[in-house]
Amino acid sequence: MIRIGTCSWKYPSWSGLVYSAPKGINYLEEYARHYDSVEVDQWFWSLFAGDKVKLPDESVVAEYRQAVGDDFRFTVKVPNSLSLTHHYKQKKADPLEPNPHFLDPDLWHSFIDSLSGINDVLGPLILQFEYLNKQKMAGRPQFLEKLGAFLEAVPDGPPLAVETRNARYIDASWFDVLRERGASPVLLQGYWMPPVIELYKKFKTQLAAQKTVVIRLHGGDRKAIEKTTGKKWDRIVEPRDGELEQVSRMADELAAGGTQVFVNVNNHYEGSAPRTIEKLRELFERLK
Repeated sequence: MIRIGTCSWKYPSWSGLVYSAPKGINYLEEYARHYDSVEVDQWFWSLFAGDKVKLPDESVVAEYRQAVGDDFRFTVKVPNSLSLTHHYKQKKADPLEPNPHFLDPDLWHSFIDSLSGINDVLGPLILQFEYLNKQKMAGRPQFLEKLGAFLEAVPDGPPLAVETRNARYIDASWFDVLRERGASPVLLQGYWMPPVIELYKKFKTQLAAQKTVVIRLHGGDRKAIEKTTGKKWDRIVEPRDGELEQVSRMADELAAGGTQVFVNVNNHYEGSAPRTIEKLRELFERLK
């Protein structure tokens, strides 16, 4: 009931930890010998100038399926062409340009079709929304209205998990809205969101009612940790042992109640996702 994996996997500095060599290998195939899930980030970056959208290449999807076993699961970040209300600005002074593909059910179905090659090993598809200011979204009621309409328009297919980076959007009803429409919550550690443990303690009843919960461990200042590591992700530089102990207990409690839990660990969390997962595995062993 608990799957632990990393956010992306193509890191040569994991040689010796996960990989037999820094290059010249099938990274995903070797990765899948150590872990039973991974978060795919590469298809998120999909919206380009002129409202052009790039969806997953079916040959790449087939290649990924061939690299993993039947028990493996991909959690996939949904293309940002679906989750961005507006195009990214090139300059701060640029006017906001609406994204015509925002929460478009037709684009969603095209995306799902492009993933058909890994359909049998799909975990939750993560619909990640950026922080939405008043210029991009009038407020929580408008957001829930748009999100609810989208979820009702795409009820079938792979499981969908929703991540908001607006802390004020989250209350007890947030979890109920997702569950009632067949979606799952994503709890994000980082990006100025409340600690996942704080959310768990506050909304334990609502979270325990979910079929699936995704926990994404991203950590604090990305630029600072990149400077410390030099983007070589093979050692812990910002230990979060106390936090990890709480996360492991939280995930264990949810799983014991029948909730499927995905824990996705980013290198930026402590400095090395594989090293963090080693810690988590030890903590889960102690809880048995």
